[in-house]
Amino acid sequence: MSSSSFGPESLQRAPRGEGAGHIDYRLARRHLVNEFKRGRLSRRDICDAHPELVRAANNMGQATSEVCPICEDDDLVLVSFVFGPRLPAHGRCVGSREELAKLASRSGERVCYVVEVCPGCSWNHLVRTFALELTSR
Repeated sequence: MSSSSFGPESLQRAPRGEGAGHIDYRLARRHLVNEFKRGRLSRRDICDAHPELVRAANNMGQATSEVCPICEDDDLVLVSFVFGPRLPAHGRCVGSREELAKLASRSGERVCYVVEVCPGCSWNHLVRTFALELTSR
């Protein structure tokens, strides 16, 4: 029986046969949305996406059919960033599964961060992180 860890060490490569580190942030998201709906947080407090993140959502994001939980007007967009060796310090915005697979085929550890963004109200939240596994060619 293995124990679960939710710290940064959980993103390290898992031993052979155990799958990659994967962290899901749904509980934190649910808490934040509930605090907003209870009036404990204002829209100004949570709709604070950086303009470059909104631009990435508009130009390279993956559209979803999920409505923004804050403004309830626009659909959310998923934006993925990969960090690792020989990538820019600010990461690389990935626009397709093919590009993600290409990055995964390189040697070295890489981590992908998926952020949901509402282009309308600038809501943004980290959805999940996961380690990219080296794939065989």
